[in-house]
Amino acid sequence: MKQKNTKPNEAKLVDKKQVLFMILFVLIAAMSVWAIASQSKDFSLPEFWTLIQQADTVWLISAFAGMLTFILFEGFALQILCRAFGYRTGFRQGFIYSASDIYFSAITPSASGGQPASAYFMMKDGVDGMMTTVILLVNLVMYTLALVVIALLCFVLRFDFFLAFSPVSKILILVGCAIMLGLLSFFYMLLKKDTLMQKLCLAVLNLLCKLRILRNREKKQEKLIAYMDQYRAYSKLISGHHKTLLFCFLFNLIQRISQIAVTMFVYAATTGKSLAEAIDLWFLQAYAVLGSNFMPIPGGIGISDGLMLDGFQLKMSEDAAAYLDLLSRSVSFYSCVIICGIAVVAQYFVNKRRTKHP
Repeated sequence: MKQKNTKPNEAKLVDKKQVLFMILFVLIAAMSVWAIASQSKDFSLPEFWTLIQQADTVWLISAFAGMLTFILFEGFALQILCRAFGYRTGFRQGFIYSASDIYFSAITPSASGGQPASAYFMMKDGVDGMMTTVILLVNLVMYTLALVVIALLCFVLRFDFFLAFSPVSKILILVGCAIMLGLLSFFYMLLKKDTLMQKLCLAVLNLLCKLRILRNREKKQEKLIAYMDQYRAYSKLISGHHKTLLFCFLFNLIQRISQIAVTMFVYAATTGKSLAEAIDLWFLQAYAVLGSNFMPIPGGIGISDGLMLDGFQLKMSEDAAAYLDLLSRSVSFYSCVIICGIAVVAQYFVNKRRTKHP
């Protein structure tokens, strides 16, 4: 089902709201780093730099590889979903779809804030609009399901770590898990219970019309029902691709495991511990992810750092925990956001040039 490239209306990928989100992201990140540094009485930038210089190069490279795997494997998941429906997407396209999702999710107060950006690039590559919606929704289900599996691993294998967290951290972790399970159920219903999606869309349309934001309700309702018929057909098609769904889930699981492993690799690099000794840091970092991933703060900044410091101090001193937090977050999050942001902006201007000079 190969389709010709379409020319959808040029969307503004970066508007005033996104600029404000970027500024907010930088401010929160700066405040978070300051809070971590000030919490440690003996913290100093020269000592932090010395720690990096003396770190094991192999383990540091492994940490950066884990961060890159996080970007690449979401791209593989989206790529395999696109190919299942006849859209020829390559490595570059998959990387951009993933990078745009990660970048905009990081700077916007939503775990799924990058979905519209991914959709923008997918439709620019000729993927049908409704098919794009279904593909991104399926990937979101598999992404959330991967986190559920990680949560089960943590609670089954290292429940003692959960019990050792502070009361506030425990509440955040439990709330994060509850939100995760709720979203998984909701996303699944949107895919399998197509009437729910139609009712939600109609309710929003009626509300917008009552508020006089939209007009011609009958025409728009007819158009919406036609779109929903198309969505229903696509969502039923995806259920027949069991192998594709399995690979999509595995790619999302590898993506999450590799990102969480960055902290483990950084710990091994800076302490000289073996990987077997560093594995506890993987579970502690996983709990921090579960407690911060769905919080309405750009990138979970602040909440994630608080959970990490709380957990890391079970294995090391307060000062060592602060250094590990800053270095691992610099690799797994800040470096990742910078790489994704550069890739997204570059591809955006490439698309603009192609539009002007087809």
